[in-house]
Amino acid sequence: MTTAALEGLKVLDFTWAALGPITCDYFAVYGAEVIKIETEHRPDPWRTMSPFAGDSPGIDRSGLFAFANAEKYGMALNLKHPLGVEVAKRLVKWADAVVESYTPGSMARLGLGYEDLRKIKPDIIMLSSCMYGQTGPFAALPGFGLTLTGAAGISHLAGWPDRPPLPSGAYTDFVVPKFNVLALLAALDYRRRTGKGQYLDVSQLEAALHFQIPVLLEYTANGRELERIGNRSAYTAPQGVYRCQGENSWCAIAIESDEEWKNFCTVLERREWIEDRRFATRMDRLENQEPLNRLIEEWTQGCEAEEIMRLLQNAGVSAGVAQNGEQLDKDPQLKHRQYYRELDHSEMGQVSYSGFSMKMSETPYEIKRGAPRLGEHTEYVCSEILKMTNEEFVHLLNEGVFE
Repeated sequence: MTTAALEGLKVLDFTWAALGPITCDYFAVYGAEVIKIETEHRPDPWRTMSPFAGDSPGIDRSGLFAFANAEKYGMALNLKHPLGVEVAKRLVKWADAVVESYTPGSMARLGLGYEDLRKIKPDIIMLSSCMYGQTGPFAALPGFGLTLTGAAGISHLAGWPDRPPLPSGAYTDFVVPKFNVLALLAALDYRRRTGKGQYLDVSQLEAALHFQIPVLLEYTANGRELERIGNRSAYTAPQGVYRCQGENSWCAIAIESDEEWKNFCTVLERREWIEDRRFATRMDRLENQEPLNRLIEEWTQGCEAEEIMRLLQNAGVSAGVAQNGEQLDKDPQLKHRQYYRELDHSEMGQVSYSGFSMKMSETPYEIKRGAPRLGEHTEYVCSEILKMTNEEFVHLLNEGVFE
């Protein structure tokens, strides 16, 4: 029987929305026991966001929430109730790691800050992941990935030079979790070697800047600010997304070398472009991108995107269809890799879960249990993990602790 990579690890998840839940989901699908803490008074906001199963909104019907919370136990726990905080402290004794993504100071005000947790369990590992980190003039500002992409300079580069910046989505919500996971694994290894826990203060802004190194270097080295360039590249041409035959059909094409350019012209049966002084070298093509892109799109509009991709890839030219949701769902490569997992959900029925890009040969991840309904496993956690008696559970239930 295969042992999961993180089997035996216990994680207490006080996160919500995207980044925190995705962080903890990595641990859940690789075998850790993860308990997600919510309350009816303040459920995870992703529960209220579309898409909803069957286009029917409901607190337990969000596909977005399901995506980031597979394999977790869901516990309803009212942390505004003193007895709820006491239950949380009992869970800390059980946990190896505590992850939270509240505004800085929130956990400490509840009596659940790192110094409080150390008194309960000296070797506990705690990770706090928020917009700007736990200290500094902006630390207390709440927010989400959608606004953080602006603060990190990502939105400034999204779009075209003659237009305003474009919203670039909650980009940071999907890259920072990997930093969180690595930090937690490093802390767990440190504890294994030393017996000591530690506190991890993750600034989502600072983690996101890792992907802005070219911007920072350009300014610090040359005093020059990079600007929006649309789908183009600052280093090579042609590069873009080109309209193809059919409604809303596009193909991305990127050519890096003169050899690829020659192969490209051969496929298009436009070998005269190779000798054209406007396009002879990479620098020439960069200087003449406008006429070059017009010529390329004259050709692509007469062909199907899939055919363009096949022809160019066979010639050693980078090309790919700009796939929509339906195409991604039917993508043969993703199907071969079993990227999507269909699981039953008591409220939504059959739900498709996205997989993880890392496949470890000896300890592969598994998604057997879908995302929990709000408070679905409260009784299980209390009775099986905390070993509460029926009388104690009923008393706390009547006190409003599990609301």
